[in-house]
Amino acid sequence: MVDDSATTMVGMNKSQRTYLPAAGRDLFLPLYDLVARVLGADQARQSLLDQPQLRSAERVLDIGCGTGTFAVLLKKRFPKVEVIGLDPDQKALTRASRKAERAGLSIRFDEGFADDLHYESGSFDMVFSSFMFHHLEGKDREKTLREVRRILKPSGSFCLLDFEVSQAASGHGFFHLLHSSERLRHNSEDRILTLMRNAGFSDSKKIATRPVLFGFGRA
Repeated sequence: MVDDSATTMVGMNKSQRTYLPAAGRDLFLPLYDLVARVLGADQARQSLLDQPQLRSAERVLDIGCGTGTFAVLLKKRFPKVEVIGLDPDQKALTRASRKAERAGLSIRFDEGFADDLHYESGSFDMVFSSFMFHHLEGKDREKTLREVRRILKPSGSFCLLDFEVSQAASGHGFFHLLHSSERLRHNSEDRILTLMRNAGFSDSKKIATRPVLFGFGRA
């Protein structure tokens, strides 16, 4: 019998690698959920839940899950799907775990990096990236996409939601404060979709435009 209120946190990568925290700086982490909601991030994430592949999905991974907002939304909408969230930020994962527990949801949260996924090949139906891709250094972006491609089932899908370079340049002062403009500058549609194709996604395309870039890649 499954305890639907159980939330598990697993440390999978204990190396001393550095990373850009969810809020850019640990100091701003308590404000991250509020600011993301005000800027429309939560509304944009809702569009990820409309993917038809989720209706038959059994196992889903949210890379760069941060404070767990999308993982919780996903589990609420599809309670039978096994949801796993991954992030290198232990402080964010602690918040994610508490958020899931308050909602009475069973979600596993793993500590680790998206470019070094400790999961078996072909073990996920879908992988999501929600406002995480711009955190990655250039050298880690294709490595991450290749790892995502590896762990997806042959019929699996990857959905990426993030800021597009033109939008990052036009405002979102809070995010300019927290994140390097150099990282945001690399978030162009052409660059991301080219990286997806180079990583082995055969049907990579932009499928919607809101205040963000929304990419889709089918394995």
